[in-house]
Amino acid sequence: MSQPDSAYRCSDAARVRADPLAGSAPPARRWLLLEHPGPWRIDAISGAGIESEVLSRLLRNAGSTTRILLVRRPGRIDRRAPRRWILTGLDSATVTGPWREDRDLLDAAEALLTAARPSIEPAQPVILVCTHGVHDVCCALRGRPVAVALAARWPELVWECSHIGGDRFATNVVVLPDGFYYGNLDPDRAVATVEAHLAGTVRTDRLRGMARFLPPVQAAVIAAHERYGPLGPSDVTVKATEHIGPHHGHGSETFVDLVVEPQQQMVSVRVLSVRRPDAQLTCRAARETPATEYQIIEFTPS
Repeated sequence: MSQPDSAYRCSDAARVRADPLAGSAPPARRWLLLEHPGPWRIDAISGAGIESEVLSRLLRNAGSTTRILLVRRPGRIDRRAPRRWILTGLDSATVTGPWREDRDLLDAAEALLTAARPSIEPAQPVILVCTHGVHDVCCALRGRPVAVALAARWPELVWECSHIGGDRFATNVVVLPDGFYYGNLDPDRAVATVEAHLAGTVRTDRLRGMARFLPPVQAAVIAAHERYGPLGPSDVTVKATEHIGPHHGHGSETFVDLVVEPQQQMVSVRVLSVRRPDAQLTCRAARETPATEYQIIEFTPS
């Protein structure tokens, strides 16, 4: 196909197609946030100017379960202000440190190997808003007004962040350390959604998923939230999963046994992975590709 039209907006097209959000959160266990005022290149981490030896160690120690992101506060940026790194994640303590020079990030690399210990006290929430416009213009156009609105309400919790996946669902917001992803947000809906989450209630109308689970399992858990909610972020527990067919590919089935804790309700869910028609999924995409939809085939209380 020809090069994408510069006026094309993937988030507008996704809304017209009614692309489903459920199951679209990229799985991860922890997030390493590096405070960086920008500008951010397309590949934000490799383009951040971090010494190659330090960057290699960060990437090696992060492995496949830790997502490294650049972050900055919304609004006017003081480039002389001290920078820091934050390591936070599911069921583990939050660790922070200064980033005065790149060698300071070796402490973050060490923390990646040692900081998975359980948190004694609940970690302070971190609210991420993707505004990585160089990666996808929709993230900037839709994300920045949302970041400003959230920061006006929670100035100490909110950060703009680099690419987190699912550009077509801009604005994307991640609530850490819970690892809940929300999408298709405007400023008013974002404030209401985050306010509810921080108060212990998950709103499902813009919920993409939970990073602790694989995509089809996310879809099963979201279905439980929709049927038994309102529920809190930890009110649905996954007891067992079984995958049949291509690994999360078209036609595969996932069987999920879960418990809705407040009702002590056991539920069995059957999820079918279906390939959607080819589409241009990002503003920068040079060709059309399919996305995967996770359909709830059976939802059986027991």
